[in-house]
Formats: sequence, structure tokens, C-alpha cells
Amino acid sequence: MTPDKTQVLVIEDEAPIRCFLRAYLESQGFRFIEAENGEEGLGLAASHQPAIILLDLGLPGMDGLEVIRRIREWTNTPLIVLSARGKEQDKIDALDAGADDYLIKPFGVGELAARMRVALRHTAGTGTDKPEPVFRVGDLMVDLAARRVHLAGAEVHLTPIEFKLLAFLVRHSGKVVTHRQLLKEVWGSTREDQAHYPRIYVHQLRHKIEQDPARPRFLRTETGIGYRLEEADGSEVMGN
Repeated sequence: MTPDKTQVLVIEDEAPIRCFLRAYLESQGFRFIEAENGEEGLGLAASHQPAIILLDLGLPGMDGLEVIRRIREWTNTPLIVLSARGKEQDKIDALDAGADDYLIKPFGVGELAARMRVALRHTAGTGTDKPEPVFRVGDLMVDLAARRVHLAGAEVHLTPIEFKLLAFLVRHSGKVVTHRQLLKEVWGSTREDQAHYPRIYVHQLRHKIEQDPARPRFLRTETGIGYRLEEADGSEVMGN
């Protein structure tokens, strides 16, 4: 079975929120399926393979974090958390578990739609048979295959660690990447005594790719959580 590109699965125990989301998402052309608990949601995710999943954390029975972990055992379907839990640690836990993004209730449907578009575009561009992309946003260009970075036409020289960090952010552009994810993917470690590494190297990287490192345009801080690299300009992600 292949994923249904028009289908969204909402796992949410509050009926009024499901009703609200159904009305909005169907008006946007999505086919809507819903579950009111984690067990039911896992079953629908497996049987219907939706294009995207919207998930509440505070579910009866199986907690939303466990649902995320179980889903990530077998699929990379975009998953956005919609939760009333607004603490930084709640966001970090959800993103580390495998969520692609996190919205705090109450949220605007415009922002939800934008986050969904980012998640869906990212998935559409990550086929394993595709060549490494050239990433462009504004006057920043990153050629992952050639391992070259240019800013306003001038080549930027990065250390191997700086390039590895930037490449990981490029592959997840538009999405929040946590400090722990960066530490694991770039340094291969989750040791607490190395938790400052991402902060130090992001600081160095900003001084090389930002016109004004104090007011970064491309590499944004998600306070207490991690970083988000601005999404690529729509038509500027291409195969080499």
C-alpha cells in the first residue's frame, strides 16, 4: 500500500477539536480520518498510510509520546504535534521522539496550514533515489554533493564539523532540530557534558553564513529547544 497524498490522520481525544479540524482540512482538499486514542491512531496509521499525521500528546491510555515512538519504528510520515503542553521540555521530548513540528493550542489554522506544507514538501524531497540537492535560500547556497557553500556568490570555507552541522540542518530545513538531535547526528553522542557543542558551532557557523550574526536571517534559534534553518526557496532545490 502506498501513502494517500490527500489524507490526513488526526489523533485527538477532544471531539470539538476533531470537528474543527475536519471542517478546515476538508475545505483545504484533504481526506480526513480520525482517532480518539493512541491505539486506534496506530491502527489507522498502518492501515491507511496517510500523507500526514496530527497528534495530541494528552491522549487517554497510550500517551502521545509513545504513539510517536511507535509510529517512527516503521514510517517517516510527517507528524505534527498539536498540544496544550507548552513547556520547553514537552516540545523537546516530542521532537526527540520523532515529531516533525509542534504547535501549542490554541493555534491559528493559517499557521497549521503553513507547518503542514513545510512537512509535506520536506517529505516529497527526500526520496532515497534522488541526488543530493543544491539548497538555496536568499543569497545562501549549499551544494551538499560538492560540499561547497556560497554566500552572495563568494565561497565560504567551513571546517568539516561546521559543514556536517550545516548539512544536517539543510536536510531538515524548515523544521525544528533539537540540541540533542544535533549532538547525536553531528558528534555521535548524547553526553550531557557535550551539550554545549551545538551552541558553540552554531555561533561559529553564523559568523560565516550570516550577514549579521547577531540578527540571523537563515539559522534561527528556537529558545531552549534547538535551531531551525529557513526553508529553501521553492524552486531552488534541485538535483545536481
